[in-house]
Amino acid sequence: MSDAAERPLDLREMFRALAEHGVDYLVIGGVAAQVHGRRRTTKDLDVTPSPEPENFERLAAALVALDAHPVALGPGAPAPTAEQLNLAPVVPPLATRHGELRILNDVPGAATYVVMRARSLTTDLDGIAVHIVGVDDLIRMKEAVGRPSDIEDVAALTAVAQREGQDGSTGNGDAGT
Repeated sequence: MSDAAERPLDLREMFRALAEHGVDYLVIGGVAAQVHGRRRTTKDLDVTPSPEPENFERLAAALVALDAHPVALGPGAPAPTAEQLNLAPVVPPLATRHGELRILNDVPGAATYVVMRARSLTTDLDGIAVHIVGVDDLIRMKEAVGRPSDIEDVAALTAVAQREGQDGSTGNGDAGT
């Protein structure tokens, strides 16, 4: 068993470390699906960072604080540098003190970061502002990837989006802050 599998996912602490370093990111993947009403489990946190060079510097510092290292290389490996984070379309999965983290710069089906950020849902978790990709953007990403779990998520998320549309909400925008 890998060391990442031995560490339970502690979202609060991951979000806290990212916030303490001023990292601008959007939560995507399974955690975003949960926030938007999809009942499912997930073993990792998927994020897409703002593509600004300074943000990659802050992200690299947060990864050091999280004791992050590539899962495949084991605990002795260093965290990715800002340059590595900036150049990799998809950063190899990272083990941290608080569970597994996946960083995706190039997400199939995704709009630009600025557009997705403008449509994101912002929620508060113990005083930490967490930005979750909007449900419509999440559906487009999951449709583009098309794995069986993504197809299941799309069906559930589409039902949620339709319900929200009926009550006047879009699932995109600020909430809880």
